[in-house]
Amino acid sequence: MFDIPLLIILVVLFALAFDYINGFHDTANAIATVVSTRVLTPRSAILMAAGLNFVGALYTQGVAKTIASGLLDAKADPSGVIPQTVILAALIGAIVWNLLTWYYGIPSSSSHALMGGLCGAALARGGMDMILWEGLTKKVLIPIILSPVGGFIIAFFVMSLIYTIFAHVQPFRVNKAFSALQIMSSAMMAFSHGSNDAQKSMGVITLALVSGGLIVSGEGGPAIPNWVILACAITMAAGTSVGGWRIIKTMGHKIIKLEPVHGFAAETSASIVILMADHFHAPISTTHAISGSIFGVGAAKRLSAVRWGVARSMVIAWILTLPAAATVAAVSFIILHALGL
Repeated sequence: MFDIPLLIILVVLFALAFDYINGFHDTANAIATVVSTRVLTPRSAILMAAGLNFVGALYTQGVAKTIASGLLDAKADPSGVIPQTVILAALIGAIVWNLLTWYYGIPSSSSHALMGGLCGAALARGGMDMILWEGLTKKVLIPIILSPVGGFIIAFFVMSLIYTIFAHVQPFRVNKAFSALQIMSSAMMAFSHGSNDAQKSMGVITLALVSGGLIVSGEGGPAIPNWVILACAITMAAGTSVGGWRIIKTMGHKIIKLEPVHGFAAETSASIVILMADHFHAPISTTHAISGSIFGVGAAKRLSAVRWGVARSMVIAWILTLPAAATVAAVSFIILHALGL
């Protein structure tokens, strides 16, 4: 039977693997629009995104603390802690769903895959009592709805305002002006992606360290160790540098035909949503935020500009993410438990 230190090592390795996959899976969130509008070359965009993902990951740790202490109830487990096998199974569930959606080029949420994995593994371990339902509702379920809706609404009004201000300016002049601005908005999107998404892996590793008795959780949640912050920041930046081309193609070309002005409006709107979530320590989906913003930009142009069939497929994937990742995680926990872990 494996001892706890070895299980913690496995959890850390799988958490960093999830972080790396999250990096290339969600690269599209930051650079799909700037690449599709040809404002930056793919290589330049990826290097920029990787660097700013790293910087963003060092920005704040509020979301990590939510993951580490706000979703599962250690007191409901007979051991008094969240077992390492629950955390490991959750990561397996999230990784499997991320790889599946990446393979098919579907922009799903890495964040909600992880949340679903944690819930599924916890349910398999100890039933409904192991989940902090208030925390899950406030920090996960409500943001699932608010992040794409908020991105849609903000982007719709930003794009509508731009149309009003530049109504009498030739389109090519508008796009030329917004090409430079889109580099700034894409940079802000990459930074905000790192500030929210890298923290999920930080939170999972910290949860494992608390469960293993290696660090103590205070009243406001556990302090995130510096080595965890640095490891997750580097790993996400490395994953981002690979580039998730399948999803970039979906985000950049298949929803609407993007031009620099559209990219600027979408990225700026999504960044606002994500940074607001950082303020409230909510682990939202950056995928949902940017996708909703792209839909909002397209709708401001005209409803027919949006390829609603693609949108429907994406929403179905969003709905399936939590239960699918939860199911894989639950099965993974059962297997790990049967192996005596």
